[in-house]
Amino acid sequence: MKICIIHLVVILLLATCAQKNIEKNATWTLYTNSKYKITYFPKRITPSMYNDYIHYCAMNYGVDASLVKAIIQVESNYNPTVISKSNAVGLMQLKADTAGRDAYRLKGWRGEPSIRELKNAAVNIDLGTAYLSILQKQLEGIIDVKTRRYAVIVAYVNGLSALLKTFSIDRNYAIEKINKLNPEQFYQHIQSHHPSKQAQRYLFKVNSIYVTEN
Repeated sequence: MKICIIHLVVILLLATCAQKNIEKNATWTLYTNSKYKITYFPKRITPSMYNDYIHYCAMNYGVDASLVKAIIQVESNYNPTVISKSNAVGLMQLKADTAGRDAYRLKGWRGEPSIRELKNAAVNIDLGTAYLSILQKQLEGIIDVKTRRYAVIVAYVNGLSALLKTFSIDRNYAIEKINKLNPEQFYQHIQSHHPSKQAQRYLFKVNSIYVTEN
C-alpha cells in the first residue's frame, strides 16, 4: 500500500512539473469555450518544445510518450496546421468526425472539435493522445505489450476493424489468434496480409522512429 501511495505521489509531482514547464513555454490566450482554455505555442517552435506537453498528456491518458512523438513525426513532421486531402488535421492528423468525436466522448463531451481547435497544437496532442488511449483499451486483450503497440499503430492509421479482420471477422477469435503470435510474427502478418499498403508502410515508419526514441 505504501508503495502505491509513493508511486501516486511521484506521478502527481511529475505531472505538476510538466504543467509548469508547459505554462512557461507557451502563451495563454483569452480564447475560451466550454471545453478548453486554449494553449497557444509560439509560432516559431522546435519539436523539443512540445516534449513537456506530450509527456503531460501521455501520463494523463496512460499512453507511451515515445509512441505519441513517433506518430506526430510521421503524420505531420510537427506541422500543426497541415490538413490532408481526407480532412485529417494538425500534428496527429485527426479527423473531427471520427477520432475527434471519439476523444470528445471519452472526455464526456458532445459533438466534435472544430478545425480551429485541431490546428491548435495543445488541443491536437491532447485529443490524439486520448484517442490512442481508446485504442489501447479496445486492444487490451492482446497480452504482449510490443504486439499491442504494433496493433495500436495499425489501428490508428487504418481503423481497428480492418486490423482485426485480417485475423477473423469475430473480434474475440481475432484477439485469440493474435495472442498466439510473437511480436515479430504479428508484424510480418500485417506486412503480408493487411489490405492497406498505407498501414504496412505506416507501421514500419512509426516503429522505426519509436525504436530510435527508446
